[in-house]
Amino acid sequence: MWLQKQISLTPKIRGFHLIDNEILRQLPELNNINVGLLHILIKHTSASISINENADPSVRVDFESFINRLVPERAPYFTHTYEGDDDMPAHLKASLLGCQLTLPISNGQLQLGTWQGIYLGEHRDYGGSRKLLITINGQD
Repeated sequence: MWLQKQISLTPKIRGFHLIDNEILRQLPELNNINVGLLHILIKHTSASISINENADPSVRVDFESFINRLVPERAPYFTHTYEGDDDMPAHLKASLLGCQLTLPISNGQLQLGTWQGIYLGEHRDYGGSRKLLITINGQD
């Protein structure tokens, strides 16, 4: 079975956010998959998705602090600044962290580790709603 659909995330403030539950609420079809794969593509160049710690919120704060030091705003060498000081840094952060994930499905559930969650990295001050293209391939 193949299924593909686009879902939208609620707008988030700048930073790193757990989005597992928001994704799962929009994918009731997942419950019917015995074994398969779920692929997620974020359809934006200024936000990212990744997997990391889902228990301690300070990890997400530290992610934001680190990535902002790694890719600072208002660096004098940036020329792509038409959409503001956060624009080019957001593109770089998205490329560094990634735009897609592929996750295993077993018995209607994503097979993440005990302390793993799906992160949205919102790298813009006003990114708005983000769109994810979800592709599921599996057996029911």
